[in-house]
Amino acid sequence: MLKVVSFKICPFVQRVTALLEAKQIPYEIEYIRLQEKPEWFLEMSPHGQVPLVITDSGQALFESEALIEYIEEVYPALNSDRSAEEKAIDRAWSYLASKLYLVQCSAQRSPDKTTLEQRSENLHKAFIKIEKALGNQPFFNSSAIGLVDIAWLPLLHRADIINRCSGYDFLGDYPKMKQWQQSLLATGIAGQSVAEDFDSRFCDFYLSNETYLGQTCAANQNSNNSACVNHSCC
Repeated sequence: MLKVVSFKICPFVQRVTALLEAKQIPYEIEYIRLQEKPEWFLEMSPHGQVPLVITDSGQALFESEALIEYIEEVYPALNSDRSAEEKAIDRAWSYLASKLYLVQCSAQRSPDKTTLEQRSENLHKAFIKIEKALGNQPFFNSSAIGLVDIAWLPLLHRADIINRCSGYDFLGDYPKMKQWQQSLLATGIAGQSVAEDFDSRFCDFYLSNETYLGQTCAANQNSNNSACVNHSCC
């Protein structure tokens, strides 16, 4: 059985575990602490980053892009009917998503509204482009979930949590992305691909009093008695 080594709120890891869930591939997962990386992990991971996947043979694989390719190649493909050209396009849209993971993380940690807007600029540039590329089907131009959907799932999942907790909607200007987000969330893969305490840990970090979004959440709590401060909204 594959073993995944992860930090609990890492979007790069969720992309890998989401693909495993979509393919219904059994795996086990071990969570390590970012501040206390064990020696065995540092020996296996050349750059000391997650995700790390250990195969049945004991081989350690790293880098999320490489892991996605490995899982797609070794197990029945999600996109088996795609032409070489279509696969290249899918990889390009998937790569765009992965480049936005840290951009989104930085935006979510913004200490004030101005910083949030500035840090969100690159997100919105990409959102405008994919909004135009989306059709009217539930997934990325398809009735079935594929690799592009898996790549964008961490972004859309996190945007949903932020919206529910703070009222701030990264996707407010993008109706097709909103529909895409809801289609992906309805599959259940978002929740299945993260730790049971993911939402609370995510909120602890991104909706703390140090962040603008956390302060917004607290203000909502004060005005309408919601329980965002205790993260029950998550």
